[in-house]
This record gives sequence, C-alpha cells and structure tokens, in this order.
Amino acid sequence: MPKPVPRISEAEWEVMNVLWEKAPLTASEVTHALQEKTDWKPKTIRTLLDRLVKKQVVGVKQDQKVYTFFPLHTQSECQRAEAQSFLQRIYGGAMKSMLVQFVEEESMTEDEIKELRSILREKTDKQHT
Repeated sequence: MPKPVPRISEAEWEVMNVLWEKAPLTASEVTHALQEKTDWKPKTIRTLLDRLVKKQVVGVKQDQKVYTFFPLHTQSECQRAEAQSFLQRIYGGAMKSMLVQFVEEESMTEDEIKELRSILREKTDKQHT
C-alpha cells in the first residue's frame, strides 16, 4: 500500500508547483522561479524545501556539491490527499453535501453541466458492472 501523502501548507504548494513543472531543480533554480511570482527571500524558500524533504514529499539528490530536489508524489496524489482532507474537515466526509453546495452556489456553463453529467453517468455505469 502506498505511503500516505503528508499535508502541505499553501506556501509549500507553491514550491511543489515549481518542482512538478520541471524537476529536478537546484535550490537556486527553485528560488529563482518563485521569486518571479512571490516576494519571498531565498532563506524562506530554502526553509520550505527543507520542510518538504523532512515531510518526505520532496526528495534530494547530491551530485558532488550540487543538491537537486524532486517530487516524491505526483501532483494528482497531492491534490487527491488535499481534497480528502478538505472533505473530511469541512463536510465530515460527506461528498454529497459538498457537491450539492458547489452545484447550487456556483454558476456553471452548459458545457460544464454536460461534462458533470457525463462523469456521473460513467461513474454509475462502472458501479453497475
């Protein structure tokens, strides 16, 4: 059974997005990418990388004196873990309550409604086979 994905903070998500986009990266490459869209100091970014390594969400490889960082979990795995955590914390694990709230309160295009119907129909078909 795969190891559960640890919870990561919003700031750590930013670091992960950089690594998912292009890994492996050195700490300075991660810093450069994040400084283009945040006002974070290099020390802050390094601290976030260290936390992600400690949580075993990011791996580190040493090649001579250069350390490179890479994700140990896919973006999809992390998104799924975060969604399950959110569902449990906010809706007590009740998927129906969450879906009803989103569908009733959010405006959706006709194409989005068709896609949602298609997903639900496919899910129903799989459960009956």
